[in-house]
Amino acid sequence: MSKPSFLYRLSVNVATRAAPLVARFDKKVARGLDGRRGLAARLAAWAATRRDTKRPLVWMHAPSVGEGLQAKPVLETLRAEHPDWQLAFTFFSPSAERLAKNLPVDIADYLPLDRPSEVSAVLDALQPTALVFSKLDVWPELTLAAARRGVRLGLISATVAPNSSRLRWPTRAWSAPAYRALERVGTISEEDGERLEILGARPDAIAVTGDTRYDSVAERAARLDRTREPLARLATTAPDTFTIVAGSTWPSDEAVLLPAFADLLHQLPTARLLLAPHEPNPDHLAGIAERLRHLKLPRPVRLSQLEHAKPGPVIVVDRVGILADLYSLGDTAYVGGGFHRAGLHSVLEPAVFGVPIIFGPHWRMSRDAALLLDQGGAVAMPPPGDARHPLHSQWLVWHHDPEARKRAGNAAKQMVADGRGASERTAALVWGLVDS
Repeated sequence: MSKPSFLYRLSVNVATRAAPLVARFDKKVARGLDGRRGLAARLAAWAATRRDTKRPLVWMHAPSVGEGLQAKPVLETLRAEHPDWQLAFTFFSPSAERLAKNLPVDIADYLPLDRPSEVSAVLDALQPTALVFSKLDVWPELTLAAARRGVRLGLISATVAPNSSRLRWPTRAWSAPAYRALERVGTISEEDGERLEILGARPDAIAVTGDTRYDSVAERAARLDRTREPLARLATTAPDTFTIVAGSTWPSDEAVLLPAFADLLHQLPTARLLLAPHEPNPDHLAGIAERLRHLKLPRPVRLSQLEHAKPGPVIVVDRVGILADLYSLGDTAYVGGGFHRAGLHSVLEPAVFGVPIIFGPHWRMSRDAALLLDQGGAVAMPPPGDARHPLHSQWLVWHHDPEARKRAGNAAKQMVADGRGASERTAALVWGLVDS
């Protein structure tokens, strides 16, 4: 099939027409629409002055931050090994804007909406040699239009959860031609390769290359400067301080986490919680303060005010971009997202520092979480109504038994070390696309 199905195109058109209405109630959708205004013109302007068609151009696409972090070490390797190539990066979610600005690429911008006119305009501007998707989002209109033009197509760090909705109708039927068009597919595991075959990928195109995020988090950890602020200030504590770093939390996490911490604080006055909500907007921060007030705990100190305020048992991180480094300060970590259906956030960021991890019951979509549990580097909590006391108890266990805490942390760190090397294998996959 050289073009997407009629039903797919109809669905995209309906969703596109509905987006402005949805944007009135969803700030993230509104940001995405604003970011795409003038996209074709921006890319055409860049191409008119900067695109050198004598040089290969690799276009890497990642939907959001997580997939962008998988693409990052590959782009860095391509830039180092082939400085003559041109690199383009696109993203779908506004949350990836900041990451995109710091990637070693020639041009970075939003992905066009998956409609014929928008796709054609961007392909006309970039004239890519290869188009490579990160993780799973292979857009049918864009993919098939690129294939018709002879653009080489790839997918990296590919993974499909066993219960993914993509494996069911109608998504599976709509996306199958696009997956079939892929020439090289680098999967995280053999099981992912089997599920990608179900989606439509050709068996001869699939190879296990691993997850590039393991290299990405390890390299970031190696570059960590503990002398810079706010790390230096937060690291200055009493010798017996027991620090819990809770990252990317949602209100559903905090409903369990904060009462459990209140219990811990009664028994362990030297306990400290560094709480980094996933969305540190004013409403979320106010909700945290109100919940702490209800628990009769001191008012939280915001990280931005720490220089002028006396530290309390709860410090709320009211900025983004530093959570991965903050995990290095933890005696233990709590990773958010496991108490609601949206899914667990990255467990690799604390694992790379040898910090034992706790998360909620909805972890089964995360391969990393399953590996950590299997190797003893993490503990999963039961459902919300039963989790307060187990969470409090686990913290006490790891406080009173430093050797047990160290064993769990070492298991987590070893898991990351075992997963390294995917970036080089994945970069080789992309080289093969261009060289062929």
